[in-house]
Amino acid sequence: MEALTKLVGDLNSIVWGVPMLILILGVGLYLTFGLKLLTIIKIPFGFDLLWKGRIPGDDKGISPFNALMTSLAATIGTGNIAGVATAIFLGGPGAVFWMWMTALVGMATKYAEAVLAVRFRETDERGKQVGGPMYYIQNGLGANWKWLAICFALFAGIAGFGIGNMVQANSIANALNANFSIPEWITGVVLVLLVGAVLLGGIDRISTVAGKLVPFMAVAYIAAATLVLLINVTEIPAAFGLIFTHAFTPSAATGGFAGAAVWAAIRFGVARGVFSNEAGLGSAPIAHAATSTKGPVSQGLVAMLGTFIDTIIVCSFTALAIIASGAWTSGETGAALTSHAFDLALPGVGGYIIAIALTIFAFTTILGWSYYCERSLQYLFGVKIIMPFRAVWSLAALVGATLKLGFVWLLADTLNALMALPNLVALALLSPIVFKITKEFFDSRGKSENNPF
Repeated sequence: MEALTKLVGDLNSIVWGVPMLILILGVGLYLTFGLKLLTIIKIPFGFDLLWKGRIPGDDKGISPFNALMTSLAATIGTGNIAGVATAIFLGGPGAVFWMWMTALVGMATKYAEAVLAVRFRETDERGKQVGGPMYYIQNGLGANWKWLAICFALFAGIAGFGIGNMVQANSIANALNANFSIPEWITGVVLVLLVGAVLLGGIDRISTVAGKLVPFMAVAYIAAATLVLLINVTEIPAAFGLIFTHAFTPSAATGGFAGAAVWAAIRFGVARGVFSNEAGLGSAPIAHAATSTKGPVSQGLVAMLGTFIDTIIVCSFTALAIIASGAWTSGETGAALTSHAFDLALPGVGGYIIAIALTIFAFTTILGWSYYCERSLQYLFGVKIIMPFRAVWSLAALVGATLKLGFVWLLADTLNALMALPNLVALALLSPIVFKITKEFFDSRGKSENNPF
């Protein structure tokens, strides 16, 4: 087992190394400029489309809003609490700047993913719309590329059990045990029941739960972080100063912080940014393919908001709370660092706030990733796999809650990177279609007064 762990660890350092980060940023930059900065300029228009909701009379899919909430359910999670803190611990405050930059180019990646997902989606034998990288690779690049689609589906189907299920269940169990003394096995059993109850309803129930729970948890967490920032309001300008200064100059050692070079700020800012918003991994377009939207561009504009909300908004509140409170020099890392920052401002309750937020975030991640894995495995094995998958997925939460998962986390993290490779290749090769569809959409806008999409 030790040899296998070392092997996977070595592979992980390769697949999440400099070439992968350059590939993710490179594809994002190429799409951003190929779209003429549209994904940044059209953010207000994206929000306008988001609130329009389901197309009247269309019951073939979920609403654009619920599709975004389903993808956010999977992305707003431990990365927003533990991931941001880890980036600051390893890369200093400057890492936050590079997280922002990753998000801005990642919006173009998310946009392109959703455009292609809707453009090349299919209707399965149950009458449900299905799509994602495996479909736009197969249908967009042709039969000769089907092997790449199979690779994506295989990596996604396996990786989800780790990073999208057992690791999340483990985080929930640990947080509830540490703060409320709830035994891990009890948490595991409750998770099995809750996850199973939601999954039985399929994407409609998952999206409905996500549509209610995600906005509530995001607003509640931001409200708590805002309170922390108000208590440290005089330190906010200095916090921004540290972020921008240390993005381009080394962070000196101070307190329990060991210091970090500029390269560390870039590396960990980009890596944690991708981990948080999943731009480029190919997961979110699986949810966006199930929408009732009329066209691919409108859903692409909604999809890109996921990266904006996740990283530019939610992650920023976590980062500013950590830096403005001074907690970033404490020597703590991960969720413990975020908890420490909240505790400094809100003694006695800050740790409980983070524990509850982490629990809800991780639970919705389990729901969101269940859909990604289900569609990936359906692509490989057909609809007959759906019910057995839902049963196994629910039970996996109990395993995750009660076991130590060091190897599972390492394997899932590695497979996540392997998911990204086929997806990024497909995005680059299919980019002319994205550019063409986008140009046609905006050229035709205004010609039909009755078509808001």
